[in-house]
Amino acid sequence: MLVGLELGLDAPAFATQLRFLSDIFLRLIKVIVAPLILGTLITGIAGHGDLRKVGRIGWKSLVYFEAVTTIALFLGVAAINLTKAGEGLVISASATAAQTPPNPTPLRWTDFILRIFPENIVQSVADNQILQVAVFAILFAIALTRVPEVQQKPILNFAESLTQVMFRFTNIVMYFAPIGVGAAMAYTVGHMGIAVLLPLGKLLFTAYGALITFLVFVLLPIAILARIPLKRFLAAVAEPATIAFATSTSEAALPRAMECMESFGVPRRIVAFVIPAGYSFNLDGSTLYLALASIFVAQAAGIHMSWSQQLLMVLTLMLTSKGIAGVPRATLLVLLASAASFHLPTEPIFVILGVDALIDMARTSLNVTGNCLASAVIARWENELTVPTPD
Repeated sequence: MLVGLELGLDAPAFATQLRFLSDIFLRLIKVIVAPLILGTLITGIAGHGDLRKVGRIGWKSLVYFEAVTTIALFLGVAAINLTKAGEGLVISASATAAQTPPNPTPLRWTDFILRIFPENIVQSVADNQILQVAVFAILFAIALTRVPEVQQKPILNFAESLTQVMFRFTNIVMYFAPIGVGAAMAYTVGHMGIAVLLPLGKLLFTAYGALITFLVFVLLPIAILARIPLKRFLAAVAEPATIAFATSTSEAALPRAMECMESFGVPRRIVAFVIPAGYSFNLDGSTLYLALASIFVAQAAGIHMSWSQQLLMVLTLMLTSKGIAGVPRATLLVLLASAASFHLPTEPIFVILGVDALIDMARTSLNVTGNCLASAVIARWENELTVPTPD
């Protein structure tokens, strides 16, 4: 980031020629989207077996996950509409026109519903219609739980293998991230000037403000209502949350989070289901940031989105965010996919790359904290939390 900033200021003509490096990075990210979401959704749903066998814990967890992540999405939309961080960023007209169809016809709600369902999954993958891929994966996973285990196991093993391979694929691509981020910063500063840093700073403060607001006004009241001992809970999540903040990956903190919550007093069978499932369905920080960043892209491109259009985007993210993997900067995958679905330019995403690493630490730490709290809440809901109720 710093090298790219310096290069953009000192040698703007040369810096604008480096865009191909950030384009390579974005291409490599885009190619991960469909197989990663297919693998994570199929294993996230079918990997836990028949939901009827999971019983009350499964349904309570899914209801809790959906309620909390929906609040996160709406909070992200409200925060970016309040600060309007993207409106100070000037995107070239050619870049916006290249991605926005001329005289687009208004999208009716019936058209939106129709476009959710794929008619050709290969075509959906090729066109990067990530919502269609997510719906196919959900229906496929549900169908997979309804076939005999002998027929289910090979496909589930393939989906699990695909997910793990795409995790490693993403990690390989992330070795190129410093070059891609540096080139993106150099290009944007060289092309747009030092004024680009003001919207970046506003985005950074908006994201941190929204994440802290969610922590204080959503997770804290949930903990109080569930009668979770706050001091003991904070002591239990301190280490896994710190690991997540330092590494920017939720999965690095997963083993320690499960161990700490079991020591906290959550039964092992609840920990073993709720926390791993939360890594597919309850990434609070990532879903909040996705909503915030998507509207930022529209604001930066000068595209006015009505509240109904923003609601449609939130509904889309509500599904596609379930495929986010617990690897560094995986939200970029869904951000690019949502930009393509709503005909938003990718130009502002070059700018977001410049501060994404700083925001990623906070949102990943919130992801881990949210999943640990979810396991404690479900355990209390089941009357199986073996810690004293606070006075």
